[in-house]
Amino acid sequence: MVFLVMLVIAVAVVVLVMRAASAQSGGQGGTTRPARPPKPRAQRETRFVAPDDDPDFIRELERRTRRDDGSPA
Repeated sequence: MVFLVMLVIAVAVVVLVMRAASAQSGGQGGTTRPARPPKPRAQRETRFVAPDDDPDFIRELERRTRRDDGSPA
């Protein structure tokens, strides 16, 4: 009998603690619905551009290979 009373008290304490935690975290009136995970946004498909296909990379490479007077290195 004592075990049953202790079990009921433990359940009541757990319920009160859960409600208090829900109220502090901005829960909705003690409901225990789990939060939905965010929907994944549609991501743009990004293409990998190899360095030899990138015009900026080629310009930078040519700039580095030239000397100040404009002749190739």
